Amino acid sequence: MSRDQTLGASILIGAIGVIGLFGWLLYVPEYRIVALVIVAAVAVVGVMGIIAWIGWTMATTPTPEPIGSIEEQEEPSSEEE
Repeated sequence: MSRDQTLGASILIGAIGVIGLFGWLLYVPEYRIVALVIVAAVAVVGVMGIIAWIGWTMATTPTPEPIGSIEEQEEPSSEEE
């Protein structure tokens, strides 16, 4: 098994484990609220992290050079023959 396949199998097993843990937390009355709070926190942090990454990318990317007008880009035709 290659390194990528081993990593993929580890991620798969970890994800299945987290799903099982979450399911167990939802069915144990003492931990139901904890499970929902964890999911809400992960969702908020994930979405805000993506938004922050987009903002960082927009703030640090240099402005592209403006493209000239279409007339300037067209090459002169060879009608002067």
